[in-house]
Amino acid sequence: MLAANRRASEALARGWKILRTFPSQKKNVTLVGYVMIAKIRIKKGVASVWEVTMDLQKFNRDYSTAVKDYHIDIPDDFNFAFDIIDARAAKNDGVAVIAVSRDGETIRDIRYSDYAEDSARLANAFLSLGLGKGDFGCLVIGRIPEWYTVLFACMKVGAISMPGTNLLTAKDIAYRVQRSKARFVVVTPEHCEKVDAVRGDCPTLEHFIVVGGTHPGWLSLDELMAKASPTLARKDAPPTIASDMMMAYFTSGTTSMPKMVPRDFGYALAHAATALFWMDLREGDVHWTLTDTGWAKAAWGLLFPPLLAGSKIVLYDGEGAFDPHFHLDLIQRLKVSTFCAPPTVYRLFAQQDLRKYDFSSLRRSLGAGEPLNPEVIRYWQKHTGNVIADGYGQTETINIVGNFPGMETRFGSMGKPVPGFDIDIIDDDGNRQPDNEVGHIAIRTDGDSWPPGLFDGYYTGGEPDREAFRHGWYYTGDTAKRDADGYIWFEGRADDLISSGAYRISPFEVESALLEHPEVVESAVIGIPDETRGQLVKAYIILKSPEKAGPELVTDIQDFCKNLTAPYKYPRQIEFVDSLPKTISGKIRRVELRGEG
Repeated sequence: MLAANRRASEALARGWKILRTFPSQKKNVTLVGYVMIAKIRIKKGVASVWEVTMDLQKFNRDYSTAVKDYHIDIPDDFNFAFDIIDARAAKNDGVAVIAVSRDGETIRDIRYSDYAEDSARLANAFLSLGLGKGDFGCLVIGRIPEWYTVLFACMKVGAISMPGTNLLTAKDIAYRVQRSKARFVVVTPEHCEKVDAVRGDCPTLEHFIVVGGTHPGWLSLDELMAKASPTLARKDAPPTIASDMMMAYFTSGTTSMPKMVPRDFGYALAHAATALFWMDLREGDVHWTLTDTGWAKAAWGLLFPPLLAGSKIVLYDGEGAFDPHFHLDLIQRLKVSTFCAPPTVYRLFAQQDLRKYDFSSLRRSLGAGEPLNPEVIRYWQKHTGNVIADGYGQTETINIVGNFPGMETRFGSMGKPVPGFDIDIIDDDGNRQPDNEVGHIAIRTDGDSWPPGLFDGYYTGGEPDREAFRHGWYYTGDTAKRDADGYIWFEGRADDLISSGAYRISPFEVESALLEHPEVVESAVIGIPDETRGQLVKAYIILKSPEKAGPELVTDIQDFCKNLTAPYKYPRQIEFVDSLPKTISGKIRRVELRGEG
């Protein structure tokens, strides 16, 4: 029995070791690697003892070979907290998280063994409260180490965590609790009063837990953990299987109320593809993703891919106005090797003198979510040696389109479909579109098996499911074009496309062009009714120098767009504004600009 445990832990430690040679800019050097395929078997009557067999399928890490050869089997009983966190703590303990205080003065290494013990304590505390498998919990916890402890404890007892951003209002929290019939909340002190304000509207709530402080009528997380046992054998925890719901996220709600997206235990392991084919994570990397813990992006950058790969995660408890100098200095101080940030951050970085910083540790830079100016990409590349690799995915998926490591990165393209998925551009009837034709980004769902990492429907299903799953495809709701080489170019949300005359115009593309104008800080583009053309393109623009607003600038911006894009795409109406309506995740609510919400 002990030998079986030792073999299993050693196999896990070996499983993610990736051997490769590095691509040269002058030579065509093939990347060589291994993909872990884990098959876990529970022995009858001995639930705590499991064997892991690693079938390391070797393939050349060029794109076409990876598409053909990569696959991963999700074990029937996979549980990330037990099978990754506790397993690493037992035999391959190392640093999991580098926690940085708000002022940057305190930097603390937190090991897998720390999280294994702390999550066992909290899991035991949950069980003592009567919380367990299938119970929903609303979490509003910022970028502090306890966020992981609560997530792992929920996984161990089978409770369903619903991470939320610090920007949630009392109404937002009530909505999430009511939709899920949540039994407990775990929040930091600044959110206690929000929850108290809606207690009467949330009759299913029974347990109120505060992290890092106290509040009248609330349980203290620290006190609960101090009283609990530091060990929890898997056989003593409620049994979970890979298809059980593990987490639930809420979509941003750009065109409707947020939809609830279930994520099962297998989702965590499916993120191996995110780690390999977009993030390019390796054992020992120092990885930093700039994101709020309430978004699904946190599951990508602060949770599953880095911990699967054995990378160290930077967790910076920053708040308030973004300080580019502080963040650039922290990349240098912590020797960050892989970095992911929204394009807005890279634009701010591009306004700094990057010659002042040492980027020798930085190996890979990632971005996603909005257009990025080519000159920003070039400036970053000049000083870091990294081309910013775009990627695409949703709350409902793992990373499904990305710029593959070693593959040519084309400015403005999201990259190519990630191995393990059949992803294409299709029409309304499920037919694949020709090259360079706008269509829906979709994932094939009627093959031999369900694509790993794709959700299987919204919570309570109904019309959202019928709209998303059609003709043997999952329709993402986003549109794009595919070029002759298979690269995918984002166009916009399907609901946002503008039909003007015989043309279909992407607001995203027009906004990207507007960003190139030196006076434009931000813009939002919509279609407005027109008797002749059906719709006209209208732009709402925030200016760098608001005092310059006027007819002359309107004409200048219009002429600029005509020269940068096809002439029919330019905004025929422009309105200068001080701000734009956005969701709490920062996405523009074009539906509100159209007067529909």
